[in-house]
Amino acid sequence: MKTIEKRSQTNVNEKGITSMIPNILAMKKILLILCCSVVGLQAVINVTPFHQIHVEGIVKDISLYGDTLLIGTDKGVLHIYDYEKQVFLKQITLPKVKDFMGDEIDARVFSVDQTDGRYLLLSTAGKGGYSNLWIHEDNVTKELIFPEDKKAVIKARFVDKEHILLGYLSNEAVLFNTASQKELYKVQLSPSKFSDFALNEHKTKAVFSCESGVLSVIDVQTGKLLHILKGQNVDNVYKVDYKNGIISAAGQDRRGALYDVALGQGTYIEGSFLIYATALSPSAKKVAFAMDEKNNISIYNRSTKQKLVELQGQKSTLNTIIFKDENTLFSSSDDSTVMMWKIK
Repeated sequence: MKTIEKRSQTNVNEKGITSMIPNILAMKKILLILCCSVVGLQAVINVTPFHQIHVEGIVKDISLYGDTLLIGTDKGVLHIYDYEKQVFLKQITLPKVKDFMGDEIDARVFSVDQTDGRYLLLSTAGKGGYSNLWIHEDNVTKELIFPEDKKAVIKARFVDKEHILLGYLSNEAVLFNTASQKELYKVQLSPSKFSDFALNEHKTKAVFSCESGVLSVIDVQTGKLLHILKGQNVDNVYKVDYKNGIISAAGQDRRGALYDVALGQGTYIEGSFLIYATALSPSAKKVAFAMDEKNNISIYNRSTKQKLVELQGQKSTLNTIIFKDENTLFSSSDDSTVMMWKIK
C-alpha cells in the first residue's frame, strides 16, 4: 500500500514538472525579448552639437556648397561660412524694403544657394508680400525678379549657373533662365498650397510637397510630372529631401514618410509632435526627422527604422537639416544659431 502511494506521488511530481516546462520556456522567451528591447534602447546615442555658428538675426535658410555653409537671415543678410576653418568668408547685405506703412525694414532672406561663383538670394519684397530674386557675382548684386513682377516665390535653388528652379506659393514649379530672366516653363502641380521642394543629387529631378500631403516628382528640364506619391502623409508636408532614389517627408500629421520613387511605395515612422524638418544622408541609408516637441533630431536606419542617434540641443523650431556626409549634419531653427553635428 505504501509502495503504491509512493508511485502515485512520483507520477504527480513528474506531471507537475512536465507541465511547468512550457511556462519556463515562455518566461525565457519574454526575458529574451525584454533584454533585446533594453539593448535596443541603450543603443540610441545622445549627441550634443560639435560646433555652433552664431549670426545676427533669425536664420531662415541654410545650404551647403563644398566647404562653405550659406546662411540666410531675416536681417537681409547672406553669410558665407567656411565650416572647416570656422571663419566667415563673406557677407552679402540686401537693400531695405518698405512695409505696408511705408517704413523701411530688412528684406528677409528665406532661400539661399551657390554655384560656380554665383550666390542666389530669395527675399521678401516688402509691401504686397511678393518676392525678390537676386544673383550676387563678382561683388555685384543684381535683381532678377522685382516687386512689380508680383511673384509669390517661396523657394529657389540653382539647377546650374544659368537656371534656377522656383517653387511658387500656388504650388507651381518654374524653371527660370538667369540670362533672359524668363520662365522656361510653369507647371501647376496641384491646387494645394506649396510647402517645399528638393532636388535630387544630380539636379535632374525634384520633389514638390504641399498642404495636402501628396508629393509630386518632376523632370527638372521639362517640368514633366513623373510620379505622384501619396498615402503616407495625410496633411501638410513641411519639408522634403531626395537622395539616391529615396524621398523623405516631414509631416504635420506627425509622420516621417519615406518613399522609394522607382517602386512608388512608401512607409512612415510615427513621431510624437509635428515634424518640421527632415534630411537624408547622401547614400539614403540614414534619415533625420525632427520628431518631438523638444526640437531633438532623431537619426534612423532608413531600411530597418531603428533609431540610432538623437541630436539634443536645438532651442527653437527647426526649419532645415542637411547631411554633409554620412556622419556630419547641419541644422538651423528659428533663432540665431546654426548647429554642426558629428554622429561618429
